[in-house]
Amino acid sequence: MGVGAVSFAQIVKACEPVFAAAIGLLVPPIDVKPILAYVMLIPIVGGVGLACIKEGKGVDINVTAFMWASIANLAAALKGKLGGSVTKALKGDKAKNMDSANVYAVMNIISFLFTVPMVVIAEMSTLQEEWDKAVAANGAQAVIMNIALSGFFFYIYNEFAFAFTANVGAVTSSVLNTAKRVIIIVVSSIVFVEPMERNTVIGSAVAIAGTFAYSMTSKKPAAAAKPKKA
Repeated sequence: MGVGAVSFAQIVKACEPVFAAAIGLLVPPIDVKPILAYVMLIPIVGGVGLACIKEGKGVDINVTAFMWASIANLAAALKGKLGGSVTKALKGDKAKNMDSANVYAVMNIISFLFTVPMVVIAEMSTLQEEWDKAVAANGAQAVIMNIALSGFFFYIYNEFAFAFTANVGAVTSSVLNTAKRVIIIVVSSIVFVEPMERNTVIGSAVAIAGTFAYSMTSKKPAAAAKPKKA
C-alpha cells in the first residue's frame, strides 16, 4: 500500500481466492473444490482486469503495487494451506490449551521472528533516513503512537476474527469479510482522496462479488449422517 493507492491494493487482494485455489491443487494434501467454485474465479480475474482499464488510457497498472499485492495473496494462500493442518492438530489436543486466540498469538510470535531479519536486510540502510523524514513531518511522539496503535489494532482485529470464525462458521465470516473489503475501498478512496473511475468501481464490484460467490460455492456439502442400525 505504500507504493500505490490503498483502494487498488484492496482490489488486487480480492484475487486471493485464485491463489488459494492454485495452492490447493499444487500443495499436498490436495484440496479440490466444486466445479462451480472454480467458475467463480473468472469474474474475480475479470473484475480486477476491468479495474485496471482507465477510460481513454487503456490498461494502466501500477506494476509495483500489483506485484506486492500479488505476493501478499500468495503468502496468505500458503499460510492458510500450510497452517490449516497445524492449527487443527493444536486445537484438537485439549492438553495444549490452544484455542483460536492462542493459535493466533503463537503465529504472530513466529511471524515476528521471521520478519525482523528480513526488515534488517531490506530496510536497515534507509531506516534512519525514513525515520528522520517521518519525525520531521509529524513529530516523534505522533509517529511512535501511530506505529503502536496500528500494531495494536491489527492484532486485536485478527484476534477477534479468529474467535469470530470459530464461533459463527466460515460462511458468515466470508460474508462479513467481503463487506469489510468494500468498506475499506470506499473509505480509503474518500480519506486518501483517491479518485475511482467508472471502470474501477464496476471492476472492483465484480471482483468482490466473485470473491463472495467463490467463498459460498467452495464449501463442500456435509456428508449425510449414516442411519443407525436397529
